[in-house]
Amino acid sequence: MTIYFYSTREKYGCFSNFSSHGFQLDGLYWSTSEHYFQAQKFVGTSHLEKIRLVKTPKDGARMGRERSRSLRQDWEQVKDDIMRQAVLSKFQTHTDIRNILLSTGNAEIVENSPIDFYWGCGADGSGKNMLGKILMEVREILHHTYGADVEI
Repeated sequence: MTIYFYSTREKYGCFSNFSSHGFQLDGLYWSTSEHYFQAQKFVGTSHLEKIRLVKTPKDGARMGRERSRSLRQDWEQVKDDIMRQAVLSKFQTHTDIRNILLSTGNAEIVENSPIDFYWGCGADGSGKNMLGKILMEVREILHHTYGADVEI
């Protein structure tokens, strides 16, 4: 079985980095995992706080993708681990969505993004689906931490 997600309005919308499930990480509150992820591109600069405080994850994503700002030099090496930290924190914080993730059992999870060939599967399904892979890794961690007894 494969579970596809993309929009926050869908059944598995909580898997999206745009879902409104805030958490504490690195001593700060983050409204969404997208806010956290995009801000980490600019650690040590004022851009981090600007992105953290923007109203919507879409605004955070837009700001994080602007190349008028310099990315941290190690970004390509650390981005997967940063995403893993954000996703894990989000699902550790919220019991309701943690139960949804755990309820997927061993199903493959795929971000059905038509435009993202790294984090999602891309329009033709040939993408790396790194967000889906991280969700499956986090599910495994949560399974070992919280057990398999989830109420749906």
